[in-house]
Amino acid sequence: MPTDFEAADVAALIERYDRPGPRYTSYPTAVEFNEQFNADAYRERLSAAATSQSAPLSLYVHVPFCEERCAYCGCAVIATRKPEVAATYLEYLAREIGMLASRLGGRRRVVQYHWGGGTPTYLTPVQITRLDGTIRRHFDIGSDAECAIEIDPRVTSREQITLLRRLGFNRLSMGVQDFNESVQQAIHRHQPEGETRDLYRFAREAGFESINVDLVYGLPRQTVGTFRRTLDSVVEMRPDRIAVYSYAHVPWLRPNQKAIDPLDLPDANEKRALLGAAIDAFTSAGYVAIGMDHFALPDDELAVAARGRRLHRSFMGYTTRPAPDSVAVGVSAIGDVQGAFAQNHKSLARYYQAIDAGQFPIERGYGLTPDDRLRRYVITELMCNFHLDRATVESRFGINFGAYFAGELDGLTAPDGIVADGLLEITPDALSVTERGRLFVRNICMTFDRYLGSHAGRPVFSRTI
Repeated sequence: MPTDFEAADVAALIERYDRPGPRYTSYPTAVEFNEQFNADAYRERLSAAATSQSAPLSLYVHVPFCEERCAYCGCAVIATRKPEVAATYLEYLAREIGMLASRLGGRRRVVQYHWGGGTPTYLTPVQITRLDGTIRRHFDIGSDAECAIEIDPRVTSREQITLLRRLGFNRLSMGVQDFNESVQQAIHRHQPEGETRDLYRFAREAGFESINVDLVYGLPRQTVGTFRRTLDSVVEMRPDRIAVYSYAHVPWLRPNQKAIDPLDLPDANEKRALLGAAIDAFTSAGYVAIGMDHFALPDDELAVAARGRRLHRSFMGYTTRPAPDSVAVGVSAIGDVQGAFAQNHKSLARYYQAIDAGQFPIERGYGLTPDDRLRRYVITELMCNFHLDRATVESRFGINFGAYFAGELDGLTAPDGIVADGLLEITPDALSVTERGRLFVRNICMTFDRYLGSHAGRPVFSRTI
């Protein structure tokens, strides 16, 4: 008996809609960022943000280092085994944190605090303590804040887990990708399942009540059979949240991916079956599908927020603690401040050079137009809550929804369009993504993206399924 995912009509829809498209971590997407938005522009946005003294902040800290780079990786990573490189970086990072806090004045309250990488646990316990201490000297991270950190079980020690909990971190995100040894060999990531499970158990014992596990489908040498064994193992661990990301093979953008033999990659049908296996495994185990490619236990705050249509999304992922401004520090980090995105330099040399000159290390960014803000709201609501209230949009942005988006609505309701395929319901009051349509939410949101046409024919985005 085929599952809903494997039904012939759904398979046909997947084949039809599986095409390149943004993940909408931001709107406009990062491909629209430009160097006209510079350090001076960012400084002005921070000054504007400083006037809202009572408003909360989100704070992201980028630790880019790994001992070695995995072949599949698409993150901003610096692979090095030289400890002095990290030591120098932390000195400059502390200076950037001080500059940021000074420009924000008395605005200090942080409700979402996240360390990402790279591998933040590349740092020694002493370095972790000092960096956290630097941040807490400049910002007020309350006991009710979400304090999350990404960890690589291969290099994270029990001492570090204990320390992180003592410092106030309350959520871990553990990278797994796939437990199969052949897949690990193909992606240059040796991670014994036993070691990962042992560290997971220790983290629970240390008091971490919220743990996320990251998986990737579409990796070289993955088969539905072997991936199901990884899925079963993760279900048995019972993490609070699970993310299942699609591997994007873009060696022209990520040279490290050239180490992967394209012949080892699953074909389109097999990749869809891998995703279907993940959806079936987690929903059968009681997990609730959250937004795009995430699952959570029913009593997890993400699942609760999703049921109440109160889910939000930022560069740090899905969250229940929205803040009007998100600030970010570290090489390549991206902030979202007062209607503008700002990204730091990606190279250490240029990052250091800017800070030595007393400048914020901004490489590029983007200031949103009124139309961008409107479309960002529409896309975010659909991506997070699968529902868009038309009256709310009209009141918030002073438009007539039907008139403003007449072209988009015509496209959605065309005889061969998204509504006809049963992916979206449109009424005079709302747009609602159907259960079947959730798999295609990126495609639905692409209808509202005014920039997509300018990238036609260019290999910019990963495939939507």
